[in-house]
Parts: sequence; structure tokens; C-alpha cells
Amino acid sequence: MKLIQSDNLPAAIGPYSPAVKINGLVYTSAQVPITLDGTMVERDIKVQTRQVLSNLRTLLEDAESGMEQVIKVSVYLENIEDFGVVNVLFAEAFGEHKPARSTISTNGLPIGAMIMVDCIATASDYR
Repeated sequence: MKLIQSDNLPAAIGPYSPAVKINGLVYTSAQVPITLDGTMVERDIKVQTRQVLSNLRTLLEDAESGMEQVIKVSVYLENIEDFGVVNVLFAEAFGEHKPARSTISTNGLPIGAMIMVDCIATASDYR
């Protein structure tokens, strides 16, 4: 098992690894919409979704994977009414690749985020 750390993302906000790579798979911790310096982006679902997807892409690349290798995505939304907007931005981020996905509406997310996303992907050396 390899614990993945990234100098290209903000530090974890708790006692966990940003991602774990094991048996040809990458499991990411949930990504929130913060920038490299730890700043939360503006409270707009489009801006926050783009930041979360950017963080996820960076984390996957640091783990020798990528968006096209994502198998399963879990999306946590503060407001389920944002589902349509998130769908459009996911289509842009994933293109023709359509991983399995669960979307859960929740009553609160860490650090006041509107969206949080984690995933499971294959590692580049395990296709």
C-alpha cells in the first residue's frame, strides 16, 4: 500500500492521506473546494465544483492515474438542487468517460463547502 501525498494540493485538514494506492487502484479522500494555499473559493456551486474537480484531477495525476481511469465517483452536495449544474460540469470534466456515480444530499460539509467529491480509479500501471 502506498500513501499518496501531494505538494500540488492543500494539506489534509485531518489525520488522513489524500489518497491510497493499493492493488492497482487509487482511492481518494473527499476533495473540498480549496486552493493550494488552503483558501476556500467563493460560495458558488459552479466555482466550487470546478475547484473540486481540479483538485481531484491533480490528486489522481500525483497517484499515477487520471480522470479517464475513474471507476466510481461519490458526490456530496449541500443542496440537491445543484445536481443539474454539477452534471454539466462533470460532463465537461469527464468528457465521453462516464464512471459510475452516487450523489448524496447532506446537511453539512466540512469547512462550509457546497460540494465534496471522492473517487476510486485504476492506476496507470494496472490497466
